Amino acid sequence: MSYQHFTPFERGQIEALHRSGESRRAIARCLGRAASSVSRELKRGQRGSGPYCARYAQKRYEHNRKVCVRKAVLDRPRLRLYVYDKLTEGWSPEQISGRLRRDFPHDGWMRVSPEAIYRRIYTDPKWNHAFSGFLRQGRKTRHKRGGAYQRRGPIAHRVSIDQRPPEVEDLSTYGHWEGDTVIGKNQRGAVVTLVERKGDWMRAVPVPSRHADVVARAVIEALADVPPHLRKTLTFDNGSEFADHRHIAEALGIDVYFAHPYSACERARNENANGLLRQYLPKKTSFEDLTKQRVESIADALNNRPRKKQQFRTPNEVFYEQSVALEV
Repeated sequence: MSYQHFTPFERGQIEALHRSGESRRAIARCLGRAASSVSRELKRGQRGSGPYCARYAQKRYEHNRKVCVRKAVLDRPRLRLYVYDKLTEGWSPEQISGRLRRDFPHDGWMRVSPEAIYRRIYTDPKWNHAFSGFLRQGRKTRHKRGGAYQRRGPIAHRVSIDQRPPEVEDLSTYGHWEGDTVIGKNQRGAVVTLVERKGDWMRAVPVPSRHADVVARAVIEALADVPPHLRKTLTFDNGSEFADHRHIAEALGIDVYFAHPYSACERARNENANGLLRQYLPKKTSFEDLTKQRVESIADALNNRPRKKQQFRTPNEVFYEQSVALEV
């Protein structure tokens, strides 16, 4: 049975029963507690040589709870200095934590978890000022992992990627697309990106917001002139901007699927294309004045880059070949 602290109500009962002359064993039976626990409580709740006082015992208990806090491991001078040095050298908290076991294999005091280092940096103003810039992302405040998906909630009528035809995964045929959005500075404006999995051909359309209806229209516009035999499936991530997927499927005659949460690798070609797009539109670039012509010129430049995967043909060449071959 796990140990439970006495409650204020129980302390009041102990005081009343003790003053009425009940024995410690009798008090214990009344409370359903061990006699030894009652005995220790009676000793702790005495003020000097006086009788047990429930109010005094409760105040003492609350005080002890406040001061009974484990000392932070990073308050140890030697460990703190080691962490200081490695952070300024650009090491990550995980690297620091792992390396401690190699550098000090027999010193149990030289141990700290990555989480403890992150927590100290993001909660202690002095550490935050000194070391947040050395972290990989250089953020001043901590971002909750996976929080975006928790806020979005489930997408109605979504069809999982598990139900997608095998031919999509093994790249045996053309016409299977992946979709995503690239976000502008201050979350204002975005670019909808669509990539054909086998040929790496890309379409991109700027949108003023990520509202589902706005994004749906952009996707339909981007793929409307693609021959029907080259638009068979479309796979999105779980962003709420793709909630209007049934409208997309109906307008384009295409089957829409959704990747598993936190599984960017299931849309690897789209993620790679977004990285290429960032060469032209780096992070912190404002998308508010981004024109359709500008985005189309970027997509055209990427579609005219030779790709090793395509034996150094360009995506435009591959796509043109397939368009002509399948129409004949």
